[in-house]
Amino acid sequence: MREFLRVYCKGLSMGAADVVPGVSGATIALIVGIYDRLIQAITAIDPREFGPAVRLHTPEGREAFLELFERTDAAFLISLGLGIVTSIVVLSQVMHDAVTSYPVPTYGFFFGLIAASAVVLYGNIDTWTVQRVAVAAVGIAIALAVTGVSAGGISHALPFVFVAGAIAICAMVLPGVSGSFFLVLLGQYEYMTGILSSFVDGVFGLVTGEPLEPVVDAGIIVVVFVVGAAIGLFSMAHVVRRALDRYRALTLVFLVSLMVGSLRLPIERVVSNLDGGVGHSPIAAIVAAVIGGAAVLLVDRYTEDLEYA
Repeated sequence: MREFLRVYCKGLSMGAADVVPGVSGATIALIVGIYDRLIQAITAIDPREFGPAVRLHTPEGREAFLELFERTDAAFLISLGLGIVTSIVVLSQVMHDAVTSYPVPTYGFFFGLIAASAVVLYGNIDTWTVQRVAVAAVGIAIALAVTGVSAGGISHALPFVFVAGAIAICAMVLPGVSGSFFLVLLGQYEYMTGILSSFVDGVFGLVTGEPLEPVVDAGIIVVVFVVGAAIGLFSMAHVVRRALDRYRALTLVFLVSLMVGSLRLPIERVVSNLDGGVGHSPIAAIVAAVIGGAAVLLVDRYTEDLEYA
């Protein structure tokens, strides 16, 4: 139980980071010393082995299940996952209220987080070649195009939600790159935090006799997102990991350039919500951006000895 609670608390910290664009849950995993164990556990999972392991009515099935449970470090993944989910569920309501009620300082804060993260990650590139500059230009151009569509109102249909979940989960294996950042880039951040908040409120509302329909409607979207994340964990995350192993510098340049290009979205959200009020003024956005940037730089200062390879 002590080990479970220890890993659960580390999951809470990872989940808190995953909710905030510009802060990476994988970086938190590095800080608390579980990154290598997490990657080993994830890459040990092979869905093709699930078939024999679910035949628990046979001695062979039970033996296969126990072997799979131990080899994939399932107890660790379960306790860590529960911590991450708990943190995301609790903080998603806070973040949704922030982006809807106080968009100027909130998106200003996001701008500072993402910009500072990009500066820190660009600093990990030892030399700049023509090829790397070209890859950076492509990454920025793609992000500018995608955020342009996002700012204009991107679809929240289930296929888009599925893809967003598959892409966002890649942050679990990418120290320095935030999963919530990908949701901001794809225009799904505000929508998904709102859906998750509605789902949780609806579940608690069932206790007081409120109808089941809102829970079902929001639950379908949550399930599609989670399924996309699960598939992404077994596919896209592995692809990105291999790309980092073989072409680390180019992959890092491309991902960070996506972050730079995505800064268009928080800027546009800030500008579109300026009305001169205390919480909706350029000063509020600038102060929030400075705080966000300073927070990332402060974390980087005390984690610069960590190995990101």
